[in-house]
Amino acid sequence: MAISGALNALKSSKLISWKPCGRVQQTLKKCVEASGTTLHSGKSSTVRLLPELAGKGRYFYFNSKSIPASIDYAQESPLCTTLSNDGVKIRTVEHLLSALEAMSVDNCRIEITNLDSDDSGFDCEVPILDGSAREWVERIEKDGLVAAKDECGNDCEKLAPYLNEPVHVSKSDSFVAAFPSPKVRVSYGIDFPQVAIGSQWFSSAPLEDSFYAKEIASSRTFCIYEEVEHMLDAGLIKGGSLDNAIVFSASKGWLNPPLRFSEEPCRHKILDLVGDLSLFARFGNQGIPVAHIVVYKGGHALHTNFVRHLNDSFKS
Repeated sequence: MAISGALNALKSSKLISWKPCGRVQQTLKKCVEASGTTLHSGKSSTVRLLPELAGKGRYFYFNSKSIPASIDYAQESPLCTTLSNDGVKIRTVEHLLSALEAMSVDNCRIEITNLDSDDSGFDCEVPILDGSAREWVERIEKDGLVAAKDECGNDCEKLAPYLNEPVHVSKSDSFVAAFPSPKVRVSYGIDFPQVAIGSQWFSSAPLEDSFYAKEIASSRTFCIYEEVEHMLDAGLIKGGSLDNAIVFSASKGWLNPPLRFSEEPCRHKILDLVGDLSLFARFGNQGIPVAHIVVYKGGHALHTNFVRHLNDSFKS
């Protein structure tokens, strides 16, 4: 089993130590495919998830361009996480990456094809499906995983980034903080007093056993009805509908009940967080830090800023 090579490829810092997590890197047993409407452009796309060698990690492939699913390629964008490289942009990657990280699909080639015949540009988007990661998880579970082999046919030990000391990033009254812990734990708080969502907190160990698949993956994205027109004017959520998001109204309450969980919006925030933290992964190893991560009123920009802060610790 290739352990020393994996350790040599990763360097630790004062903040992060890479350690074996007792498992080997995995990949898909066979190709997984899904098609659908995209959330922001409203166009259609197909995603094919393909098995990959150990140590290759997760990366997107579109229009003959490859983009690693890494924080080094993350670009700040409204209401989603975007990866960009060499003029190509791939939007709304967070739900798919969340499922891949939580389900331990450590190495994967992610091919995207735009289905609209008039779309030959350099931007694409992952389909929103039902607004959650449920379909990705179900397809991965159905087809299964195998140990990923490196180019020499060897297994590769999977490493995880262990947090050595407390760290935080913040903006106004929002923050992401993390504390050393023997296992991954996430506590997330949100506050939307203008609608029925109100104040919610949810705490979980999302990577343990099948918790993510049963309790997190099916939580859908959400929006406030009174903000929809503003988002449309900004060129966003053109593919949004009551079929792929929970919609709350200040005057009418929930427009498409029932909720899948009483705190579904808060659980969806954890889904997003897992996807954004997966951008810390490298060489097929775990992305989400082994720590107790506490977030209040977070979003994609704050999540990715936290990952950049961790990443910067290796540069000092």
